[in-house]
Amino acid sequence: MLIDSHCHLNYKGLVEDQQAVLERARAVGVTGMLNISTREREWADIIATAERNDDIWASVGIHPHEADDHADLQLARLIEAASHPKVVAIGETGLDYYYEHSDRQRQQDSFRLHIAAARETGLPIIIHTRDAEEDTAAILRDEMGKGAFTGVIHCFTASAAFADIALELGLFISISGIVTFKNAHDLQATAARLPLDRLLVETDAPFLAPVPHRGKTGEPGFVADTTRFLAQLRGEGVEQLHDATSANFFRLFSKAAQ
Repeated sequence: MLIDSHCHLNYKGLVEDQQAVLERARAVGVTGMLNISTREREWADIIATAERNDDIWASVGIHPHEADDHADLQLARLIEAASHPKVVAIGETGLDYYYEHSDRQRQQDSFRLHIAAARETGLPIIIHTRDAEEDTAAILRDEMGKGAFTGVIHCFTASAAFADIALELGLFISISGIVTFKNAHDLQATAARLPLDRLLVETDAPFLAPVPHRGKTGEPGFVADTTRFLAQLRGEGVEQLHDATSANFFRLFSKAAQ
């Protein structure tokens, strides 16, 4: 088994030839994909893609880039959308201070709203963080104090210290194709020491295609290349890593196993 724990199948670059993209992924052994939403207007299409395919699940959420455009999003709306049988996660959400496409306070408010939805539904939260480690950690610690929730730091590129905080809070960490880039030394060092039982793999397709596909449109099938690199980096067998990350996926996204 091999799961792409985070991809955007309805984004430009994949949606135009979605069926062929899925067939290529399945041909290299990808047995499941989590299709991630970033705006409310995407939810229906993303869920519909999951409805058409037994090996695809969906998330509902608002990316931090979109927080300004969703300032009136209500908790009840997120919870309602999350009740669909194929919706297995809340997000992606979080903080992005690199681009700052949305006001920082609105990003933080949106992040906390998503955590509340995760806590209420029992679904895990998918966390995006870029150039915002301190605030992300502070919000996670504060919210965890209000009541436990589960989740994953997706497309991990943060510091080793932040990885330790995430692990301390019981979160999972997902590694993308960035780990294969030749200048990703710090990330490679962190990825090499992550506990096997907290590790996920992803493509974030159509973004971040790994070596040897760098520069191309990312596809879920490329998760096989990332996992192969990661296995060598960690000194583990490829099949061992396939099985472990897949088991971790179903342990975290337990609704997908139902």
